[in-house]
Amino acid sequence: MNADAGGHSGAAVPARSREGSPVAADFVPSALGTREHWDAVYERELRTFQEYGDTGEIWFGEESMNRLIRWMQKHKIPSDASVLDIGTGNGVFLVELVKHGFSNITGIDYSPSAIKLSASILEKEGLSNINLKVEDFLSLSTKLSGFHVCVDKGTFDAISLNPDNAVEKRKQYVKSLSRVLEVKGFFLITSCNWTKAELLDVFSEGFELFEELPTPKFSFGGRSGNTVAALVFQKSETFLDKVS
Repeated sequence: MNADAGGHSGAAVPARSREGSPVAADFVPSALGTREHWDAVYERELRTFQEYGDTGEIWFGEESMNRLIRWMQKHKIPSDASVLDIGTGNGVFLVELVKHGFSNITGIDYSPSAIKLSASILEKEGLSNINLKVEDFLSLSTKLSGFHVCVDKGTFDAISLNPDNAVEKRKQYVKSLSRVLEVKGFFLITSCNWTKAELLDVFSEGFELFEELPTPKFSFGGRSGNTVAALVFQKSETFLDKVS
């Protein structure tokens, strides 16, 4: 998985026009942005795993996980660096992190069924040293802080589709991110709804673009572009946390 305010799977398809500025253009509200939708999704996937052993969908595919892990290895992120998976869903990305040597990992999701599914999959893999928490990223426990790396694969996309004041929820997301990520820490985001320019605008306060990651390209009608955006931000040293 990975998509939404708690983290969830299912494809958050683009739901707005690309015309106009990042501020003026907005998303069409969708069930993909609601907790009820993702609770139902993960209750179903948990039953499927219990009955058939199917771990469910990998958000953006296996290559999206490999892309992020390659970046972490390239930049020599320490194996004991604290990593937060925002909207962990089925927890498959957590499994991959452990397989590549990372040991200080936390996965959060606001769906209890998602966390139960993650725990079941981790148990099947023989992994017991991963922190799992039922946690709404927009309403965080004060205990979550000091992470060196935060990862989002679709969660911010789903928040953007929330029918209940999505603009304010996006602002709260940025505040929550600033709270949990340590200064000079890295934020890795993969999105199918937001362009690079739009993400730069959303995270302009307190975060600096560190690197753009290569993603699949498409060509249509004489125009070309990327199917998803994958960016690495770094929290600025000069950032003043306004939510403390």
